[in-house]
Amino acid sequence: MRLSEDLKSRLPIIRGRYLFDVPLAPVLWFQVGGCADVTFKPADLEDLCFFLKNKPADLPVSVIGVGSNLLVRDGGVPGVVIRLGRGFTELRIEDTQVHVGAAVLDRTVALYTAEEGITGLEFLCGIPGTIGGALRMNAGCYGSEIAQVLVHALAVDPQGTVHQLAPEEMGLSYRHCDVPKDWIFVGACLRGEKGEALESQEKIKTLLETREKTQPIHSRTGGSTFANPEGLSAWKLIDQAGCRGLQIGGARMSDLHCNFMLNTGGATAQDLEALGEEVRRRVLAESGVELRWEIERVGESSS
Repeated sequence: MRLSEDLKSRLPIIRGRYLFDVPLAPVLWFQVGGCADVTFKPADLEDLCFFLKNKPADLPVSVIGVGSNLLVRDGGVPGVVIRLGRGFTELRIEDTQVHVGAAVLDRTVALYTAEEGITGLEFLCGIPGTIGGALRMNAGCYGSEIAQVLVHALAVDPQGTVHQLAPEEMGLSYRHCDVPKDWIFVGACLRGEKGEALESQEKIKTLLETREKTQPIHSRTGGSTFANPEGLSAWKLIDQAGCRGLQIGGARMSDLHCNFMLNTGGATAQDLEALGEEVRRRVLAESGVELRWEIERVGESSS
């Protein structure tokens, strides 16, 4: 373990739970990556704020949700990895507004609101991951994105202070958010509309069937690898550069949807990152377009 016993002893006494030297691969969609020095699952928002206010100043802190859009490098993540759990799973409707905790799955929000006759949030069924992750990257699909339905977000700064942020304060753009990386999203209020439950449920069914046919959702993957350049499709650029099915080690670009990277069973994080960089290189050489990673890469290399 890289965490010194001295630093370990200086961790705040919290109501949640610390675990030490924790393998992260089992909780990530790619199923690769090293360990976290410490994981911290806060009991609730108050517990999270207490930790941030009282942690050692030199302690690195990061956040991992369900690991659907994340590549953890083989050397692992130093410091404390925060994983929001049961204390951040609120999901309630007031009129047409949906109050939701950051640990709630996007798909759960879509299914629950549809059942309650609230429309406009069906697109969330196609976004892997949690509301916290969706806020961090302004996630979207099928022509909709979080920015279009967001009333406000709740985030905690590194000093443990909670902020309510309006969309215009967050600098939201395509797959991007200006809120500092060291702020932790803990919840949101989303805007829906009154509608018919059966219509919303049928729309979700259609969207999920489309996703099933066009994306390798049953593989060890991480969602879209690269963001679409303005006016262009990343998958088309990747295909034109001859990268459909391209493989490095155990990492492969999907034949079904070539903007998805796959762990074919024996990949390392280094294989996957190297494959992504090779795709970027070939696309740049072929089209002059520099692809931007949509998958978040964190941690240290094994070397």
